[in-house]
Amino acid sequence: MLEELERNLRAVRARAYVRVVGTFRELSWVAFEIAMPLLSVGAYVFLYRALGAPERYIGYVLLGGAMTAYWLNVLWSMASQFYWEKQSGQLEIFFITPVSRMSILAGMAAGGMFMSTARALGTLVLGSWLFGVQYRMEGIWAGLGIFLLTLAALYGLGMVGASLFMMYGREAWHTANLLQEPIYLLSGFYFPVRALPRWLAAAAGIIPITLGLDAIRQVVFPGAVDGLLDPGLEAALLAVSCAAYFVLAHAALRKLEDLAKREGRLTLRWQ
Repeated sequence: MLEELERNLRAVRARAYVRVVGTFRELSWVAFEIAMPLLSVGAYVFLYRALGAPERYIGYVLLGGAMTAYWLNVLWSMASQFYWEKQSGQLEIFFITPVSRMSILAGMAAGGMFMSTARALGTLVLGSWLFGVQYRMEGIWAGLGIFLLTLAALYGLGMVGASLFMMYGREAWHTANLLQEPIYLLSGFYFPVRALPRWLAAAAGIIPITLGLDAIRQVVFPGAVDGLLDPGLEAALLAVSCAAYFVLAHAALRKLEDLAKREGRLTLRWQ
């Protein structure tokens, strides 16, 4: 039992190591990935100021722009990962390795969190200085806790996506492209999600980043009274989402392994 646990922890470390080391391997990429989100954020900042919106909206936009790093990482470096590994001929190695596939995905998630945090933190710090964003300091720790819950649920969703994208084969690439822009809208990256129709905002709560962003904004920005739900309730829903997505990810991986062992294929239908 201890030997198996140690083996899986080594797999987590190995998959995370690649992303951690690669984060700062090409420093020009880091600079661009910090600066480029500020361009779209800046457009919304100037728009809100021209309309005379409350100053907290500047913080809303900046936080949303920073969080896009995590969504893009989940979509392209988590959900699509197994599909890309198959295309490059690496997937067989994952399946013959005597470790849990969950540990491989957990390592990808840990490394992806580090990579995205380096970029998101840079965007947040630089943007806060450029646009003069004010924070409610007493809410920082609560916001950090909600942020960690959000990441756990978000990467759990990425694990589910990794298996589903693999099972549906070549549609993975098109699905990833399809999901990118709608999530920008449904998650309220650049506006309070409460502005959406009530039924649509409630449906968007399935996406962890929607509830996470809404709750963090309410606790860290002064005068934030336009939240969708109470921050405590949103945190509880995130915890439930986290558990649910990890269970679904485990079930999807079992299905994937079952297809591989019983039918000699990794997709739900022949390509």
